[in-house]
Amino acid sequence: MMDSVHIIETAPSEAPMDLLLQADPSESKIKVYLNRSRCFIAALNGESVGACIVQPIAPGVHELMNISVAPSHQKMGIGGKLLRHVIESIRDAKAERLEVGTGTFGYQLAFYQREGFRVDSIDKDFFLLNYEEPIYEDGIQLKDMLRLAITFTK
Repeated sequence: MMDSVHIIETAPSEAPMDLLLQADPSESKIKVYLNRSRCFIAALNGESVGACIVQPIAPGVHELMNISVAPSHQKMGIGGKLLRHVIESIRDAKAERLEVGTGTFGYQLAFYQREGFRVDSIDKDFFLLNYEEPIYEDGIQLKDMLRLAITFTK
């Protein structure tokens, strides 16, 4: 199955909004960062089953803004394959650092750490200050964002 998943880079205008909304519930926020970003798609049999958006935020620094896999295709290794491809693409672009923020401290934290991300900082009250509606995961309201990063060695 994993061999038949292909990762491609596509124009931001081709990004599957339905997938992106699973990772970020604000379509308006997605539209703001999407146009300044690189978009990667995980395709299986011609269907987009995963998406990842990466935005340059400073010279040599990129941020993973969004990564999502369709619920029907989760727990199959697609997200890991997509993330590894994105990490390599950003490294190949001579970036010095790739950052990501998450409000979930369970499986998502482990997902990023397995691929080499390390805890960098905590952005207190991020979700309270930046989203009009409360966001809940597993019955817990997201308040703080945990920031992680990979620093690429030269």
